[in-house]
Amino acid sequence: MMIIDLRSDTVTKPSQAMKQYMLEAELGDDVYSDDPTVNLLESTVAEHFGYESALYCASGTMTNQIAIKTHTIPGDEVICDITSHVYNYEGGGIAFNSGVQVRPIWGMDGKITASQIEAQIQPAIINLPKTALVSLENTLNKAGGNYYSLAEIAPIAELCKKYQLPLHLDGARIFNALIETKDEAKDYSKYFDSISICFSKGLGAPIGSVLVGSQEFIAKARRYRRLFGGGMRQAGVIAAGALYALKNNVDRLAEDHRRAKKIGACLADCSFVKKLIPVHTNIVIFELKDEVLSEVFLASLKKEGIIANTMGKQTIRFVTHLDFSDEMLEKLVITLNKISNLED
Repeated sequence: MMIIDLRSDTVTKPSQAMKQYMLEAELGDDVYSDDPTVNLLESTVAEHFGYESALYCASGTMTNQIAIKTHTIPGDEVICDITSHVYNYEGGGIAFNSGVQVRPIWGMDGKITASQIEAQIQPAIINLPKTALVSLENTLNKAGGNYYSLAEIAPIAELCKKYQLPLHLDGARIFNALIETKDEAKDYSKYFDSISICFSKGLGAPIGSVLVGSQEFIAKARRYRRLFGGGMRQAGVIAAGALYALKNNVDRLAEDHRRAKKIGACLADCSFVKKLIPVHTNIVIFELKDEVLSEVFLASLKKEGIIANTMGKQTIRFVTHLDFSDEMLEKLVITLNKISNLED
């Protein structure tokens, strides 16, 4: 049976061409900054987004956590949307690694505005935590792959400059956002002090994220990577996968978006759907009707070789990716319609 895995875009396997590229990578010791492939990845990504420097890490959680640690001191406070990955899915790392707390904001469809942020900035009073960082996410995982355009980010960046607050971006799926907005990647450097860029999601590399920023910021971040146990040796063998992905797998993200929107169109007509979040990129999130138990629904999918995840009691998430084909899309649509007819 053909297995269709829609749990995440992290489930992709490297292609034969990517594996060959990794196999041929030139290697060195990255702790000594001697791995030429890691160095090439870092310089390429920094240049692509218009930054002075970059740091390769094992995961997006690590790049986010290092960025927060670098921007803050214990007792500070970070402002972010309440659905943010850094707040929900990084194991309490903000508190554990940096000793700072979060002031979450209820945004609109995952996005927060400059006026909302300004209302939450703490006054300089001794018994209040110091607002030290604003963190955004693009695209927005829990908001169905919704995204910020640079036009929406600009007033937030202006506000942060006014209050001398660094602005960080969890850009786990930043390339998905760029595909939709048509913004220039280099323009991000005008607004963000740091960005975490993941290569093991939509771009299909097996491991790794890159943190970009100024030379001073990355030098400090490099020390924290070491402190967090993230110093890697001959890491070029995995960095090569990210380089290959950057060169070959960006433009094809539009195919993931096209397929996700077709899934959304199908679900909009399914009898078991209570609510469908608008599909913006490659993430499809929908709520089941109360009488349709999520575990029963997922079991029905699994019988057909389709795997998905919940995002709450009655909420299901599908994520399209480079290993999800049109043939798989057709089978998924047939299965969803079959389940819908049974529920009628």
